[in-house]
Amino acid sequence: MATNLQEPGSDVSLTSTVAGIIGDFQELVKQQLALFKAEVAADFRKTREASATLAAGVVALLFGSGLLCLMVVYLLGWLVPTMPLWVCYLIVGGAIFALGGILTGVGWHQFHSFNPLPDQTVEALKENLEWKTKPN
Repeated sequence: MATNLQEPGSDVSLTSTVAGIIGDFQELVKQQLALFKAEVAADFRKTREASATLAAGVVALLFGSGLLCLMVVYLLGWLVPTMPLWVCYLIVGGAIFALGGILTGVGWHQFHSFNPLPDQTVEALKENLEWKTKPN
């Protein structure tokens, strides 16, 4: 059996307790939003790095394939004089195409190695909102 030992003016302490809980909840939401921003910034940095790698691969493919294709095509034509020039172009073009596929695959894999959404913060916010809307 519980007895009420508090004075009639205890409504103020109850009000201040509820206000403190609401203030703490608001502070928690602010901190989680700051964490959300930090996670988004980190994921944006990873996306930017993966994009830079992919772009570097594409640039390397363009310059390298242009110069090497011409050099190797004429080298093949010089080494095998009976081979038509179009066959030399076919061989060199196929090799450069394979290299481009590998570099593109590596860049694509980098994009899929992480999730750009801040999963941890979203889950924590869901838990807090669930707690707020469904108190025990």
